[in-house]
Amino acid sequence: MDHFARLGLPATLDVDAATLDGAYFAAQRQWHPDRFVARPPEERAKASTEAAALNDAYRTLKNPLSRAVYFAGLHGVELPGDGQTIDDPELLMEAMEAREALHESATAEAVDTLAARARRDMEQALAGLGTLFLRHDNAAIRKALLRLRYLDKFAEEARARRTNLQRVKA
Repeated sequence: MDHFARLGLPATLDVDAATLDGAYFAAQRQWHPDRFVARPPEERAKASTEAAALNDAYRTLKNPLSRAVYFAGLHGVELPGDGQTIDDPELLMEAMEAREALHESATAEAVDTLAARARRDMEQALAGLGTLFLRHDNAAIRKALLRLRYLDKFAEEARARRTNLQRVKA
């Protein structure tokens, strides 16, 4: 059973956060292991398994990027795993230039500017994914998701860089 079905939601990129929360908490109440303490071991095991699967589904669908990657997988789009080489020279050049700019940023404000640009790029890329799925353009979906992964990682690096700059300043 896929994550959407597990939570009783339609399989779509756009998931309303309140609807997702409501579906998760309702299902979690049904399968929470504490409700099965006095039940036979098989039922306790099933409840534990269902609760873990619900947690995984919720965690995956709550985050727009992980939801998009999961949705792509349901549609047959394969992405390289972590640590595998990416064969997109444009993305590699973009990443290299952004990381260089981040490394050269001497102030928290400069880092914030780079991070804000990355967030805007992420929002635009996420917004454009729906059209790519409607066109069944798996190559473009793959390229967009790889870029989104890079932007997400860059945002983490920017947070770390900002923290380091603030420590040095203090």
